[in-house]
Amino acid sequence: YKKWCPEEEREVPYSEIKKGYEVTKNNYIVFEKEELDKIRLKTTRTIDIKEFIEYEELDPTFIDDSYYVATDSKSGNEKPYVLLVKILNDNNLVAIGKVILKDKESLVALRPYQRGLVMHILNYLDEIKPVDEIPEMGDKKVKLDAQEMSLGKLLVEKYRKKEFDIGEYSDTYVQELRKLIDAKSKGKRFVSSAAKEALPTKDLLQALKASIETKKK
Repeated sequence: YKKWCPEEEREVPYSEIKKGYEVTKNNYIVFEKEELDKIRLKTTRTIDIKEFIEYEELDPTFIDDSYYVATDSKSGNEKPYVLLVKILNDNNLVAIGKVILKDKESLVALRPYQRGLVMHILNYLDEIKPVDEIPEMGDKKVKLDAQEMSLGKLLVEKYRKKEFDIGEYSDTYVQELRKLIDAKSKGKRFVSSAAKEALPTKDLLQALKASIETKKK
């Protein structure tokens, strides 16, 4: 896209573009390319492990992205890799470390998954917006009566499972799209079976009772 200067009403060539940091409104510290090159980190193939934590201590809120981690077959590091996987598995631990990817230092968590490792890229604390800054999630001092609590617990128990099987779930849109493609390829009329969105209700008791009755069916 074109980089445009509204004051001079002209396109700004790449050679004139500078990177900077806004200290105060319309007041910038400008960086030279050479200055940024000096502090730029180089991508590495190693993970610097800093500490180990209990699995339950890893808050999913901080997870930004995930990757599989494997060893280079030519490096001869298969044994340390297998050892780390086993130790993490046996002790229900997660390794916390740092890695440089795409010239950027990232905080990561290494978690055992089946026979290998998954690396979660973590957000730093200052990258997560505090809940207190989101008015919609603030304390609205909503009061719940005993019947609402009882029905709520009953509903949770009816849907509760001992083990989570993600294989039971699939993308409804993808399924419907495949049906649409199949129908059109055969010259047939397609009728969607996707569930309609339920209308919101302010009557919590009515909604809980309806959900419980639906689960019974």
